[in-house]
Amino acid sequence: MIKLRPILFTLGLVLSKLALFMWLPTLLALVTGTEGVAEFLKSVLITHAAAFLCLHYGRKATFRLGVREMFLLTTLVWAVVCIFGALPFVFINHINFTDAYFETMSGVTTTGSTVLSGLDTMAHSILLWRSILQWLGGVGFIVMAVAVLPYLNVGGMKLFQTESSDWSDKSAPRAKTVANHIVLVYLVLSMLCVLAYWASGMTIFEAINHSMTTLSTGGYSTSDQSMSHFSNAAHWVGTLFMFLGGLPFLLYVQSLSRRDASLFHDAQVRGFFWLVLATTAVLTLYLWHRNIFGFWDALRISCFNIVSVLTTTGYGLGDFGTWGPLSFILFLCLLGIGACSGSTAGGLKIFRIQLSFALFRKQMLQLMHPSGVFPQKFNGRPVNESIIRSMIAFVLSYVAVILFIAALLAFIGLDPLTSISSSITAVANVGPGMGPIVGPSTNFASLPESAKWILSFGMMLGRLEILTVAVLFFPSFWRQ
Repeated sequence: MIKLRPILFTLGLVLSKLALFMWLPTLLALVTGTEGVAEFLKSVLITHAAAFLCLHYGRKATFRLGVREMFLLTTLVWAVVCIFGALPFVFINHINFTDAYFETMSGVTTTGSTVLSGLDTMAHSILLWRSILQWLGGVGFIVMAVAVLPYLNVGGMKLFQTESSDWSDKSAPRAKTVANHIVLVYLVLSMLCVLAYWASGMTIFEAINHSMTTLSTGGYSTSDQSMSHFSNAAHWVGTLFMFLGGLPFLLYVQSLSRRDASLFHDAQVRGFFWLVLATTAVLTLYLWHRNIFGFWDALRISCFNIVSVLTTTGYGLGDFGTWGPLSFILFLCLLGIGACSGSTAGGLKIFRIQLSFALFRKQMLQLMHPSGVFPQKFNGRPVNESIIRSMIAFVLSYVAVILFIAALLAFIGLDPLTSISSSITAVANVGPGMGPIVGPSTNFASLPESAKWILSFGMMLGRLEILTVAVLFFPSFWRQ
């Protein structure tokens, strides 16, 4: 039987931390004398009360989370946090709970799709809260990708199993140390990003907000024009830190602790770098050749948008869907790929693309040399059959979920382009879709409420690697 008390206790801990972060926009509104003090205080009290109840009824002298409890807890944390994180949007923006939950889920999963407009004149407290949600979601997913998903053997993530993925009592101190180092790296990069944005011409408030949503690869901005509102220097700063957010954070820690260049020797990092370089070169030459932009503008805009989409950040810098057929097809293909595993990015992840190509190559060699033995390796390490099976199951479920959600959206009346691009951008946690309704220059406010709930669920599925949530729908999961 599933032990609910440790799950309840852990949810209480998470909600208590969420309530503490709610004090930041509360204090900002209080100090600046702007809107949001009473509304955030109300949200803080409700969240603290819920946290207290969960901690009170879930407290136990000793308890241990098993595999089933971990599956259920992982999903519940994201779902429950979004319920309470949505309260400030309801109280301050006076939007319905559907829109507020969509906005919060988009923030916590670092998707970046939004239903809000008028950001340039919006209360600073709510703008800061949107950024905090994405910043917390980014670091939360890094820790989950390093410690939880390999432990649960989800989507081939066991390939990255380390001592920090071992939930035994023996390895608990090591796991805590690794998590602390990851958070420290995340904080340092966030501060460097703030300083770089400030130097590029942003105000300190804009720099702080964009730092949180850049490194988390979330994409929320303080302006309706997104990054088009800021200088060319800010675009290059954004490109750099989105790229850094798309790299494996565990490798940052290992490179610093060993004082070597292991980050640059990783197959994922090299694959991600060359993919960015190749697609940027193609798009730059295409835009320059068609006289859409001059060469240097084409390079800047191409590089920014390529990195934004590949890292699933979703910042807007022009509408890439209107730059011609090649641009349209290129971005449609890049929407679902994602960056490196163990980063803040969503998507399919580079290592799965690389494993798929390696598997294809092995199959071709096996056809040509039936008696040959071709061991499967990644980063110089052997890849066993269980990892391959898990990866194939994930890729199939990833495609199936995108098609299923697109079919549901089409069923409720959305056009084909909006349906398929909204589905991809939700499951891949990218942010903007394609076309005139959900494209880079518009938002999701005009969609029906049912579509927003479907897409909210799609965002959570994509962020939690699909199988983590899907397993809860099997009756055998709930049996003794």
